[in-house]
Amino acid sequence: MQYTRGMHELITLWMSWVQDWGYAGVIILMAMESSIFPVPSEVVIPPAAILSAQPDAPMSFWGVVLAGTFGSWLGSAITYVVARVVGRPVIMRWGKFFFMPPHKVEKAELFLQRYEVSGVFFARLLPVIRHLISIPAGIVRMGFGVFSLVTTLGAFAWCAVLAWYGHRIGERHPELLKSPEELIRTVKSESLPLILAVLVLAVCYIIMLRLTDKKKAE
Repeated sequence: MQYTRGMHELITLWMSWVQDWGYAGVIILMAMESSIFPVPSEVVIPPAAILSAQPDAPMSFWGVVLAGTFGSWLGSAITYVVARVVGRPVIMRWGKFFFMPPHKVEKAELFLQRYEVSGVFFARLLPVIRHLISIPAGIVRMGFGVFSLVTTLGAFAWCAVLAWYGHRIGERHPELLKSPEELIRTVKSESLPLILAVLVLAVCYIIMLRLTDKKKAE
């Protein structure tokens, strides 16, 4: 994957927040990642986990996981509340100016309509839809307690896995913190088995739902 100079500077800036601000940086960036700002979680949790593995590190492994989980919930909760307050017409009209074009919002709506509460959990493990699923949840006024619970569980699972991968990668390639692009490439290649496993799990779940629906129809 090739990065433009602007993206390189953004990734370098985000990684510096993690290095300089510690847990606060992780929370802020993961809150952004779970809202309308396109911050990849791969440049937040893995670098933080690598730092936590260093001698005299200011952060711990589980501290990184919990900070990432809280940040994910915070960003999702803010997006949920905004979507619930402003409503669908406003989002569909103006969302394109905030990285929420109508076609993406519609996909998230269909995903939530089809899989309901469990869809919010699985969305936390899937790219692209992860930061959009809070919008339809707010629009349909899903219970905030239920939304928070499944969001937190999904975010915790994702952050824990990313942190584990980051910790493992950092043990073999501690120099990656000096090269944002190489860090992203390595994390993506190392996490391929994880992504495939999540996709297989999601497909199995979808098949189960469809078979259940057919039995109900019969």
